[in-house]
Amino acid sequence: MAAKLKKGDKVVVLAGKDKGQTGTILSVDPKAGKAVVEGVNMAIRHTRQSQQTQGGRIPKAMPIDLSNLAMLDKNGKATRVGFRTEGDKKVRYAKTTGDAIDA
Repeated sequence: MAAKLKKGDKVVVLAGKDKGQTGTILSVDPKAGKAVVEGVNMAIRHTRQSQQTQGGRIPKAMPIDLSNLAMLDKNGKATRVGFRTEGDKKVRYAKTTGDAIDA
């Protein structure tokens, strides 16, 4: 199945402790159905100091389920993503505005 959300997309969180927060997708795991969003679902990781890095309590973005994310359209509102063919290319489009996302 084609990916409705991809790396680099601006998304809003629909459910959970970070509901309403927005961010950019850093990575997607389609097999697990999860994505890592910048600044969302943060957890504290305790790391030991090494010669290259400072140790301590480091915040890290954890994966969030794709079903709890929605794409942001050009107006800054949450939208669903659809697919259509333009010429011989399959493109994603925002269902609220009808604009192509990756043209």
